[in-house]
Amino acid sequence: RDSGIKCIYVAIGQKASTISNVVRKLEEHGALANTIVVVATASESAALQYLAPYAGCAMGEYFRDRGEDALIIYDDLSKQAVAYRQISL
Repeated sequence: RDSGIKCIYVAIGQKASTISNVVRKLEEHGALANTIVVVATASESAALQYLAPYAGCAMGEYFRDRGEDALIIYDDLSKQAVAYRQISL
């Protein structure tokens, strides 16, 4: 909570209710203040699900370049692979 680490949670292809539960838990434990949540739900386009991890990575690189620590959590990166396959076909 007070470590100064910027956390980036990237939710890919998850149900909106699942993401809502995660955000609520982060808020309950006081972690939401240091967390950026990037969301591409299962109901959104394959293109958004494909791009979400890249957006999270770019944010992490921004903090890195400023000399800050960053933690990126990809949930569920295999859904990005499925989205990429859909785009490729």
